[in-house]
Amino acid sequence: MAIENKPGDEFDTVFSQNDSLELSSHRDYEPAQARIFKLIVIGDSNVGKTCLTYRFCGGTFLKNPEATIGVDFRERTLDLDGEIIKLQIWDTAGQERFRKSMVEHYYRSVHAVIFVYDVTSLSSFESIPEWIEECRRHSVGPMVPRIMVGNKCDLRDRREVPTSAAQRLADSYNFPLFETSAKDPAERDNVDAIFLTLAYRLKSHKPMRLKQLSESRQLWDQREREAGTCEC
Repeated sequence: MAIENKPGDEFDTVFSQNDSLELSSHRDYEPAQARIFKLIVIGDSNVGKTCLTYRFCGGTFLKNPEATIGVDFRERTLDLDGEIIKLQIWDTAGQERFRKSMVEHYYRSVHAVIFVYDVTSLSSFESIPEWIEECRRHSVGPMVPRIMVGNKCDLRDRREVPTSAAQRLADSYNFPLFETSAKDPAERDNVDAIFLTLAYRLKSHKPMRLKQLSESRQLWDQREREAGTCEC
């Protein structure tokens, strides 16, 4: 299913089961009935976390990305069976020296988690249990939906992580597993499916409180002032 985006409006689109809709800007479109959910995307540096969120929110591949410093933030509004759902997607730096000062705010009031590894990097896959443990240390509850994603599957000749091994790990935690590529345009629907799977599961959850939304905005403004616009 194609989702069209206007130039300059790449981070505000609506997904419909029957067709695609367009939004001018989240500043102009704030439906009172919208339910807001916070998703975090975590994993080692250079596994393509920002590229995945950019593909989902903007519909294109982010070329020549730079390392995320602190936290990157994007939004996408979805129409799921007539209900407006807004996903706030937080993408954190994979390097500890960039994450340390932000991590407490990053895990606060999270509604879903996406663990990302690079299928061409065995070490990034082996780090997934450490990221899962970090979620536990920061009190992310067991009922918070989680998904495991193997990125860069277009690099078939460089694969180091067999699908079978990834499936065993995902099954051990009872996580859904997706393998995809943020770069390959043919994988766009599969990238969408990652976030839509979580969005549908979250429909039965409570919306984010206004206070929590305000805290999210304040942290994003702080990150903009301190770290500029670096991405990875």
